[in-house]
Amino acid sequence: MSDSYDDGAAWVRRFHPSDGAPRRLFCFPHAGGSASFFFPTSRSLAPGTDVLAVQYPGRQDRRNEPNIPDMAQMADRAAAALLPWTDLPYALFGHSMGATLAYEVARRLQSAGRPARALYVSGRRAPHRVLDDGLHQLSDAEMVADISALDGTGSQVFGDAELMDMILPAIRSDYQAAETYCYEPGSALDCPIHALTGFSDPRVPVRELHHWSEHTKDSFDLRVFSGGHFYLVEHHESVLECIAEGLRAI
Repeated sequence: MSDSYDDGAAWVRRFHPSDGAPRRLFCFPHAGGSASFFFPTSRSLAPGTDVLAVQYPGRQDRRNEPNIPDMAQMADRAAAALLPWTDLPYALFGHSMGATLAYEVARRLQSAGRPARALYVSGRRAPHRVLDDGLHQLSDAEMVADISALDGTGSQVFGDAELMDMILPAIRSDYQAAETYCYEPGSALDCPIHALTGFSDPRVPVRELHHWSEHTKDSFDLRVFSGGHFYLVEHHESVLECIAEGLRAI
């Protein structure tokens, strides 16, 4: 792997390479998340689907690279890294901030003549409905409290001050990218959009997910699960089946 920050390989993790698969799924983590969040997804869908998890700069093996607090720049670089992998039919899945990023990458790949077959968006407002809650301006202590309330990182992390010092910059940068994101109107996607969410998500009311239908020329559907912002951890198998069902059709 090159030391260059623009090395496309740095953005892609294939935990279970499936070279004979007829399709691919690109996965985009939540704010502060990493590619390893989708290791179970990759393991479950292989070898029928080649899963590529996106690794953002500033975390895990990319921790020495600068974070990118700008959604458009992240989308430009992620799309460039994934473009060579669009030789097979593909879909995208993103959770929380990752949903917005997946959408923006899908727009860029469609403009490049490589449209997606499906977009799965989870736990996130539609692009034109994104709010700036000012979370990226919280103090470290307030940010830790906010993350803990969402229960998305794991309780053991909060007791490790050194680990928190390592991951907070990435979380703050991702929050800034997500909250300062500015939707630019353009052509709707040509593929279906499948929205998923937790009924008790404190971040995103269920009614907000319906607005994603405005961003596709194709079909739209919504699946609601019990649970909060990280409902997909509790309902891992059901979420996977929902995704797998759609993937079989591409």
